[in-house]
Amino acid sequence: MEELAVSTHASSIGSFSSSLLPYEDTPVDGWLWLSYDQLNLRFIENIEPISSVYGIILIESSAKGNKRPYHKQKLALLLSSQRHFAVEVQATGRPVRYLMTNGTYEDALNEHVARYGPVQAVAHAELELRNELKPLIQNKSVIIHEHVGWLTKSSWFEQSVGSQPPFRMDRFYRRVRHETGWLMEMGKPIGGKYSFDSENRFPWKGDPLPPEPPSYDSDEIDLEVEHLINTEYGSHPGVLDMTQLPTTADDVETALAFGMKCMPWFGRYEDAMTDKSRGLFHSRLAALLNLHRLMPNELVQAVLETDAPLNSTEGFLRQLIWREYVHHIHEITNGFRTLDVQRTPSNRTFSWMSEAMPDVDEHPNHLRQMNPLPEVYWRGDSGLQCLDSSVKSVMEEGWTHHIPRLMVLSNIGNLLDINPRELTDWFHAAFVDAYDWVVEPNVLGMGTFALGDAMMTKPYVAGSAYINRMSDHCKSCAFHPKKTCPITRLYWAYLDRHAPSFEGNFRMKMAMNNLKRRSEEEKTKDKLAFEWVSHALAQNEKLII
Repeated sequence: MEELAVSTHASSIGSFSSSLLPYEDTPVDGWLWLSYDQLNLRFIENIEPISSVYGIILIESSAKGNKRPYHKQKLALLLSSQRHFAVEVQATGRPVRYLMTNGTYEDALNEHVARYGPVQAVAHAELELRNELKPLIQNKSVIIHEHVGWLTKSSWFEQSVGSQPPFRMDRFYRRVRHETGWLMEMGKPIGGKYSFDSENRFPWKGDPLPPEPPSYDSDEIDLEVEHLINTEYGSHPGVLDMTQLPTTADDVETALAFGMKCMPWFGRYEDAMTDKSRGLFHSRLAALLNLHRLMPNELVQAVLETDAPLNSTEGFLRQLIWREYVHHIHEITNGFRTLDVQRTPSNRTFSWMSEAMPDVDEHPNHLRQMNPLPEVYWRGDSGLQCLDSSVKSVMEEGWTHHIPRLMVLSNIGNLLDINPRELTDWFHAAFVDAYDWVVEPNVLGMGTFALGDAMMTKPYVAGSAYINRMSDHCKSCAFHPKKTCPITRLYWAYLDRHAPSFEGNFRMKMAMNNLKRRSEEEKTKDKLAFEWVSHALAQNEKLII
């Protein structure tokens, strides 16, 4: 067994080590550990006493990096952002202890506590990290303070939505609008209604042209991280391109400016997909928000200060409030462990460690979907242009916007009865902005129907008509959207297989009535299409007409 190592950055050689001075036991009034997703000095505001100076602890854990087959882009963004943040903090005059370990965060913190005593910390967003730190919190080696990076209070959620399912977004959304005053006037929504969603469902026909995402210069720290990823995590999936990653404070400002440049057309085309632009008018800011390199309240202020049309501003704020909503659900249900929902045994066929969720061996699976995730989700060679385009975007950038995530990647996985835990794990590993609190509600709760009606009134599934309407993928696909594309037959076969689960569901009434009118001959063809696609993809065979 490899010997555990915990060291300061000074024990390594490179650009980062030469940029960050080693801590030499100069007096401080206390220490604050900021985790990998708390890369902002705003977190110290409510912790540091007046006339005191707290040092900052930051930790790199290779055990964490190897826990899942994280996309190279995700690892690079996190590590380079944290290293740049360390240098930025030091430039303010604060002492920094940057610990590197091949063990866990608990191991590194134990080393610090043994030398310097208890540390302060901010409440952690990820349930996985909270569970790891329980022993240190219980023995008061780590003292937890309120997280100031959220836009909403848990009391707003509980008072508007409740603490038990079913959870519904609308009441929480309205409560947040009233509490914050965002797009409100005299207690009423500006424009006369809360939602402009009906104005935000247009396909993009090529005009106006979306802005080109920024290309970021790589400094010596970036290049050092690039080398680290290629050597230490070279077997991990995805393409590594540091020019796509905003890692410095200046890069964050550039990324924010790009996001605001997208705002005028964001609303109208937020549901559109195209082969010509992976992001269209999406801001690409979620990863920076989830690392807290960009604080959510700063983004809200920037959005409200644009002259974007109301449907864009409201649509963007709705996305931010949804982010808060899923966080509250994940936290109040302890990662869905307290939910009374159909569960099936864990099924992880890829390379993350078996102890990734050691206290849970069963996962939500309302429809008992048990098929393994096909390898095309890593390669993008299914023969379906919509799926392959989305997968290639993920493998090359670690990102797509929310409609390919929901209506292509999740939709097709759902129609194929992919185990929802496997699909969730894939999202968790592959996306630069994915952490347990955000990816699990979005995939288990919305992308699939694994939670039943705990979060959603119905499953988000569709045939080829939706994809053809909202994208141009079908134009370059070998399959004709109306004549030969198997996705529509997969849709009908899905409804037929799971019909008992949808009985009495008002939102599914029209779809189920249409299913009843479908001839037995067509239902047989639907079933054969499902068997064909499932078998072919399981055998790594490309679908051909």
